[in-house]
Amino acid sequence: MDESTLSYYSANAEAYDEETFHADMRHIYGMFLPLIPPGGRILDLGCGTGRDSAYFLSQGYSVEAIDGTPELCRIAAMNTGLDVRCMDFMDLDLQDAFDGVWACASLLHLRRAELPDALCRIHRALHGGGVLYCSFKYGTSCGERGGRYYTDLDEGSFRTLASASGFRPISISITGDVRSGHADERWLNAVSRAI
Repeated sequence: MDESTLSYYSANAEAYDEETFHADMRHIYGMFLPLIPPGGRILDLGCGTGRDSAYFLSQGYSVEAIDGTPELCRIAAMNTGLDVRCMDFMDLDLQDAFDGVWACASLLHLRRAELPDALCRIHRALHGGGVLYCSFKYGTSCGERGGRYYTDLDEGSFRTLASASGFRPISISITGDVRSGHADERWLNAVSRAI
């Protein structure tokens, strides 16, 4: 992941927790969790401060959480009680380990050229037929904005990327941002099955 992005999250971890931890994600959870078996194993890839991991745990799922920023991992561990691992997404090297991978607003910080490798690593980490949720800012831009690097995707670019990496999109939706003060931002939300 881009060093400027990691530095941004290191410097703003507490503020990021305050801004995002209580965001209402129930609609998005409803796209993903019905496809995960009860008590199934979920990898929260780029868990931030642990909002989604905490919810999955409360619903009886087994959760492993990782993030690339030590400060976010520390806060996520406090928020969830999990042993949150600090690692780069590109170091993910697991096979047939999860029923679902949740990558909420995390893969978007990789460069476009890194995304195929990242998705192939996620594919290997999933059981056959496992499910991936990921979200990207909606559009076609790439570059640094506000101290973080972003790769934006639209429906076509996501479908091409998913197909090339062994995923079949189940649903793609465009939603507004659930955080206060960000209503004008649009997000691509995609749920895909490993094939």
